[in-house]
Amino acid sequence: MQHIIYIGKNKQTIAHFIQLLKGELKIAESCYEATKLLSKCDNPRLTIILYEKETLKKDLSDITYLHNKFCLTYIVLITESVSKEESPLYLKSGICDTLHPNETKENFDQTINFIVKRQRHFNAVLRNHNAIKQFHLPVWKRIFDIIFASLALICLFPLLLLVAIAIRLESKGPIVYKSKRVGSNYKIFDFLKFRSMYTNADKRLKEFNNLNQYISDEEDSGATDISANNNEEKVVKEEMLLVSDDYVIPEKEYIAKKSIEKKNAFVKLENDPRITKVGQFIRKFSIDELPQLINIIKGDMSVVGNRPLPLYEAELLTSDEYIDRFMAPAGLTGLWQVEKRGEAGKLSSEERKMLDIKYANDYSFALDMKIILKTVTAFVQKENV
Repeated sequence: MQHIIYIGKNKQTIAHFIQLLKGELKIAESCYEATKLLSKCDNPRLTIILYEKETLKKDLSDITYLHNKFCLTYIVLITESVSKEESPLYLKSGICDTLHPNETKENFDQTINFIVKRQRHFNAVLRNHNAIKQFHLPVWKRIFDIIFASLALICLFPLLLLVAIAIRLESKGPIVYKSKRVGSNYKIFDFLKFRSMYTNADKRLKEFNNLNQYISDEEDSGATDISANNNEEKVVKEEMLLVSDDYVIPEKEYIAKKSIEKKNAFVKLENDPRITKVGQFIRKFSIDELPQLINIIKGDMSVVGNRPLPLYEAELLTSDEYIDRFMAPAGLTGLWQVEKRGEAGKLSSEERKMLDIKYANDYSFALDMKIILKTVTAFVQKENV
């Protein structure tokens, strides 16, 4: 059942909304009273709060409390106007919409109908969350992964030991490098590799921006325009503001910022000076990937699957057309790695995504065996990057 609670004391406004709702309105003079009413509701998710604006400090305190305690409850601010300075503060505290104290019946009904449809849809999704598509690793694949990875570790132990000694002798730092990666079902895990760079190499990335093959002059000039144009900043303040848990940013600035991040997300350096001599050798023959056999035994990865992505890359692939690539195991090797890796990796980013999706939809034991056999002959990289 839908509940609408009005928080406020203005008798004229209360009477107006009672008339609009034909008496189906619960009144609370304070946030405390509203909390008691919400606690008695059979489903607070289907409750709408109409909050009468008072003083900014009190409003932000009350709304934040209600939003934190009943996070899925829709809160509407009843006010004649909100200043540009107040707007982002109310949004961030938990306000979802605004209505005028003397709102017309037509606009009021449209708003309430929209909220009701939205809440019921979301409630249905929560009830059926177990039906949401998730990837489950088949038993045959898990058994094969454990047997393959265990035998590989035993057979390759002398090589692993020699590589570990060589890394330690050449430079200081950990032998195995850990980085956060995103695998199947967007699960984040510690991805293991032999360290092929000098310590803190990732922190020095900005020093080598001029070597990055994916940064263009066009992008550099675009970044300058965003930060330097004071006149544009005045215009931006008039635009829609986007609110996150920890920032408020004009929509135009956010889109421009994300566009530049997306273009520069893939970092690839020619003759990267951060790579050690041992690193160059183990990268060329893909020996740096062998610690991922431990990831396979732990269940983070599979022998064959889609390569786990760094967090910044996975963030860009959350739209409907790409989400299926995460409905497959994260793999040591995969379909796109054996397609053209032996031809200097001549695959576009879009082609790689499509091959990942193809594998997620069509993987089988026969296809896995075919990819493993191809990996044996295609593991040598043809370019020094």
